This record gives sequence, C-alpha cells and structure tokens, in this order.
Amino acid sequence: MEKLIRSNGNYKSLLCYKKANTIFLLTYYFCEHYLSKGDRTIDQMVQAART
Repeated sequence: MEKLIRSNGNYKSLLCYKKANTIFLLTYYFCEHYLSKGDRTIDQMVQAART
C-alpha cells in the first residue's frame, strides 16, 4: 500500500508552505515599513502571521 504522505522532507515545495511564508513576509514588511518601531502591534502581527 502506498503511503498517503511521502516522507521526503521537502516541505518548502508544498503550496500551503509557500502561501503561508508569503503571508508572513508581507506582514513583516508591512510592520517594518508602516508601523512605529516601539509599537507592540508589530510583535502581535508578526507572531500571528507566524502561527
């Protein structure tokens, strides 16, 4: 029987990983460029995008 999930360890090629990483990078860019440096909102937004 063929495995349902292949264990080749190449998670970076998955579409869901690419989309999640893009969302994280866009959120990080937005926070760095458009919010004040000492703002707690930055930490909250980056953490939310990471999870």
